[in-house]
Amino acid sequence: MAMKENRRQLGDLLVAQGVIKPEQLTEALKEQKESGEPLGRVLVKIGLVTEADLLKILANQLGLEFVDLSEYVIDLGAVSLVPERIAKKNTALPIGFEDGKLIVAVANPTDVFIFDDLRMMTGFEIKPVVATKEEILAAITRYAKAESQVGQAGMDELTREVIGDEEDIVQSATVVDEAPIVKLANLIINQAISDRASDIHIEPQEKDVRVRYRIDGVLHEVMTPPKRVQAGLISRVKIMSDLNIAETRVPQDGRIGLSVQGRAVDLRVATLPTVYGEKIVMRILEKESIMIDLKDMGFLPESLDRFQGTFKKPYGAILITGPTGSGKTTSLYAALNVLNSVEKKIITVEDPVEYKLPGVVQVQINSRVGLTFAAALRSILRNDPDILMIGEIRDRETALIAVESALTGHLVLATLHTNDAPQALTRLTEMGIEPFLSASAVDCVVAQRLARKLCKHCKEGYEPDEETLEAARFPHEDGQKLTFYRPVGCPKCKGSGYKGRTGIYEVMLVSETIEKLAVERASSDEIARQAIVEGMSPLRDDGFEKVRLGITSLEEVLRVVA
Repeated sequence: MAMKENRRQLGDLLVAQGVIKPEQLTEALKEQKESGEPLGRVLVKIGLVTEADLLKILANQLGLEFVDLSEYVIDLGAVSLVPERIAKKNTALPIGFEDGKLIVAVANPTDVFIFDDLRMMTGFEIKPVVATKEEILAAITRYAKAESQVGQAGMDELTREVIGDEEDIVQSATVVDEAPIVKLANLIINQAISDRASDIHIEPQEKDVRVRYRIDGVLHEVMTPPKRVQAGLISRVKIMSDLNIAETRVPQDGRIGLSVQGRAVDLRVATLPTVYGEKIVMRILEKESIMIDLKDMGFLPESLDRFQGTFKKPYGAILITGPTGSGKTTSLYAALNVLNSVEKKIITVEDPVEYKLPGVVQVQINSRVGLTFAAALRSILRNDPDILMIGEIRDRETALIAVESALTGHLVLATLHTNDAPQALTRLTEMGIEPFLSASAVDCVVAQRLARKLCKHCKEGYEPDEETLEAARFPHEDGQKLTFYRPVGCPKCKGSGYKGRTGIYEVMLVSETIEKLAVERASSDEIARQAIVEGMSPLRDDGFEKVRLGITSLEEVLRVVA
């Protein structure tokens, strides 16, 4: 009798909320009487409702929240607390933390025994939320697969000398070998690679640990595991990167070699002591060969023609400038892919070698043994190269070798840290290179930035007002109607409104006039004015053109270009 009353209550709720019609309820009750199955299952089977509809009503009746896991940002630290076997058995997945409680998505919120078991297993008070069985199982499988796809290369046997109390070291080693910590570390790395992150930041805070990924140049918080996992997680990463887990007072650098989803990946690891514990940053570098096409990097046609025209000379220097993280090395690789042929010998000097280029001799700097940029270049010039690529001009000696190589028949490609292209010539002068040498050697300078591209699935068009255009100094005519696009956010871009990045460039060719200005030690502003007269499109104008084309937003261009 009570069962019938419950069935009526569920049916009445569905009718009251307009999910089904009264006659449909009557039909379902008839079917339920014949089959003996629960009313909810009958309603789903005959297609009158979805499982999500039923669970939303059940959650509402119990005063719980219903979550759509396909759009929910799941905290990897929570996932790692429960083994896959137990999660599947109970159809329950930890998905986050709130006010010191563990948020657990369940398909059957009336089964209180699940929460008791999870409370004992994890040590957290449980806050249940409701999700569909299909989504929970799919998420469990996805994260279990992610964890298993991270395989360490050559990390089975770990031996190292440690300093400190032996008992503490034994306890640390025990903690970091526990399954939840191993799983958490693997999940963090795998998810970062899946999300196209370039860096992983593990940052101890006062009450928890913040994990952030740098995606398309911007940091995103992905999880905040509890403070008590901090020691184990950091020690696990340090052991993976062959660092001294007993030393927490000084910065350390290491690397991890991994195979993730069948791809060889290098992680450069750096630790930094902070007031709340050691912070760790991992730079993700894929070791696979890379074939980048200049046409795919965001050059506008005129700028690309100017840049590629400088490749035709057998000698001279091409400089790529910009701040750290602006894609300079990638541009060098793309240029080398154009220049690479059997007839030419190309040697690169890099710190580190980020990607392998087939047919190119690549040398990695190792300052510990005295192999600096300058030392490597001196040896390389005795190896009969046609083309040199210098990862970064850092000092006078490296700059002088690069300039002299360009003047003595070599094509030299190098990066330099300046804010724009005209400043490159004055920077070389500041480094102690005579202006008449650098001006004669340098043929082209490319300054660049990286801007996020708008997600093509959700970007939204709008007409900017006059005030916005004036504030941005956007070139336009009075009364001109323009259509810009702005980010909205969708599941495909994980709610950011952006996906991928494009380059913003200014290409300065060193003409005789610019060469003369450099020799006369003219300021970078004077050189810039002349370069614009000769056809150089400044960074801001190049960015504005990409706004007109709907590639990126006005706000993004203003963020990356001063």
